[in-house]
Amino acid sequence: MVSRRLFLKSMGAAAVGSALIPNLMASLKDVKGIKPIEGSWFEFQHHSAIEGKYWNPTLLDFTANQWDYKIKEIAQSGIRYLVLLDTAIYDKSFYPSKLLPQHQMGCEDPLEVVLTAADKYGIRFFVSNGFYGEWTNPAFLMSDKSVERLRLQAMNEIAEKYAHHKSFYGWYYPNETGIRGHYDEIFMNYVNSSSAEASKLTPGKKTLIAPYGTRNIAEDEKYVRQLEQLDVDFIAYQDEIGVEKTTVEESGAFFERLYRMHQKAAKAKLWADVEVFSFEGDVYRSALLPAPTERVIEQLKAVSPYVEKILIYQYMGLINRDGTYSYAGHPDSYRLHKGLKKQGYLK
Repeated sequence: MVSRRLFLKSMGAAAVGSALIPNLMASLKDVKGIKPIEGSWFEFQHHSAIEGKYWNPTLLDFTANQWDYKIKEIAQSGIRYLVLLDTAIYDKSFYPSKLLPQHQMGCEDPLEVVLTAADKYGIRFFVSNGFYGEWTNPAFLMSDKSVERLRLQAMNEIAEKYAHHKSFYGWYYPNETGIRGHYDEIFMNYVNSSSAEASKLTPGKKTLIAPYGTRNIAEDEKYVRQLEQLDVDFIAYQDEIGVEKTTVEESGAFFERLYRMHQKAAKAKLWADVEVFSFEGDVYRSALLPAPTERVIEQLKAVSPYVEKILIYQYMGLINRDGTYSYAGHPDSYRLHKGLKKQGYLK
């Protein structure tokens, strides 16, 4: 640890960014057949104040230096991909916008700061195109024409301001309706209209969705056809263990089923969205806490044979490196980092 700090301090930021990720990923190989954690969700504020009570107030006051350091810390943990949950919420944006008023934070433009940091440290960002409107009513957000106009205007504004960053790897579409056997048409239309705009604005950039309802997916030809029709590069299905809809013992079978259908469709890559949290009290009505390390490792083990990459929900607030300058979250976040590092799934 000491030698790593001295090494990083002695190098320039550009050199660190170019060398850091390949070297870390070379050492984060499968451990006993379990894939490493390659990505995480990321946020400026958690959408649910109750769930984010241990880090939302802290993040609100983060300076530009703290955001930069947090991206560096995440990169040093071996993570290559970050998925920005939202660029706006509660009718305010997280960047200077002509479309909405801006959240007052300790940093004037946190989106610019984290993308600049990601440029330096070798992180690839999926940038969100939400939440424009009331996030608790996703079906309305995906079907209302006025919300759609605002969302597409925001994508244009974001692309103009930030797409020049090399870390701007692609787009993430955060609105979701649960899968009940199959995707509903509202969701299909939302994804494909978003991808049409993304392709026009940022040709060649990747696209990601992370649906829930994983346990309910029907293994049939209709679902395979829907996968063929969805214009998206990666689908990171939620394992739904943190929200207590699925058990670790069940999870592998659900992802095996998905693997077979994705192989047939031969289109979007199959990724996993592994939930590394538990609730302090009632599900959805209490704060998020870091899950026990042992449970998280079993989750990684369950999905590893079937997915191309594993992302987690999430580093921010639930994982912190010892001695971090940019601490935000529950005290047990140190424990989760130590446990995953000891087993080789993070650095």
